[in-house]
Amino acid sequence: MKIGITGATGQLGSLVVEQLKTRTEAANLVALVRSPEKVEGIEARAFDYDQPETLAGALEGVDRLLLISGNEIGQRARQHENIINAAKEAGVKSIVYTSILRADSSTISLAGEHLITENLLKDSGIPFTLLRNGWYTENYTASVAGVVEAGALVGSSGEGKISSAARVDFAEAAAVVLTSDGQEGKVYELAGDEAYTKVELAAEISKQSGKDIPYQELAEADYASALAEMGLPEPIAAAIASWDVSASKGDLYDDSKTLSQLIGRPTTPLADTVKAALS
Repeated sequence: MKIGITGATGQLGSLVVEQLKTRTEAANLVALVRSPEKVEGIEARAFDYDQPETLAGALEGVDRLLLISGNEIGQRARQHENIINAAKEAGVKSIVYTSILRADSSTISLAGEHLITENLLKDSGIPFTLLRNGWYTENYTASVAGVVEAGALVGSSGEGKISSAARVDFAEAAAVVLTSDGQEGKVYELAGDEAYTKVELAAEISKQSGKDIPYQELAEADYASALAEMGLPEPIAAAIASWDVSASKGDLYDDSKTLSQLIGRPTTPLADTVKAALS
C-alpha cells in the first residue's frame, strides 16, 4: 500500500515521515513536495498545489493520501480543492486531512478554510478521515528566546486554557491513522493532555530561564501593534492577535484526551517543549 504525504519536508510533514518509517517500509512512502531534491530515504515526486494539471500524475499509485493543509492562508481552500480533484482523478482510495480543532464551531479565523476543505472532502466521494489538530505548543515556544530577551510574554488570551501538544504528537497520530484500517469516516478532535493559560506558560518560562517573565495582557489591537513592531507583517500580526482572543473564548481547549488515546502515550508536557526551545 502506497502512502502519499503532501508537504513532507515541512515542520509537520517531516515528522510524519519519520513516524511512518517506524510503522511501514520506506518503499511504501511517497513524499509529495515542491522540491523533491530535498527528500532523502523515500520516493519523492514534484507536487505544487498551484499547478493542478500536474497533481493527478504525481498521485498515480497512491492508495492513502495525507493532505497536510497548506501554509498560504487565504489560498488553502482553492489549493486543497486542486488536490482533492486530482486525488479523485488518480483513484486515491482514501484521504487523511489535517484540519483544526472543532472546525465547525471554532471562532479562529483559520477554521473557515478548513471547514470548506472538510466539505469538499464530503462532496468528493473519496473516503476520508479528519485529524482536527489543536494548537502546536511550538506556536508559542518558537519565540521563547525573544520572550526571555524582552522580559515579558504578551498576549490577549486572558484566562483562556490552551490544550496544546508538541508537533511530534500530532505527527504520530497521523502515522497511526495512515497505517491502520477502519479509519474512514472518523473525526478526531486532537489536543494535549494538559491545559495551561499564558500566565502559566510565562511561569514555566520563568522557572526554566531563571528570569522573572510576567504575562502582560493587552487589548487585541495593542497586541497586534506590538507584533507588528517586532517585524511581523500587519495582516499576520492581526491574525495572531485574533487567535489569542479566540483562545480566551476556549477555542483551544479540549479535555477529551483523544490524542493520547490514539498514540497510546501521554502527550509531550509543556515543560519539555519549553526546555527544548530554551536549549
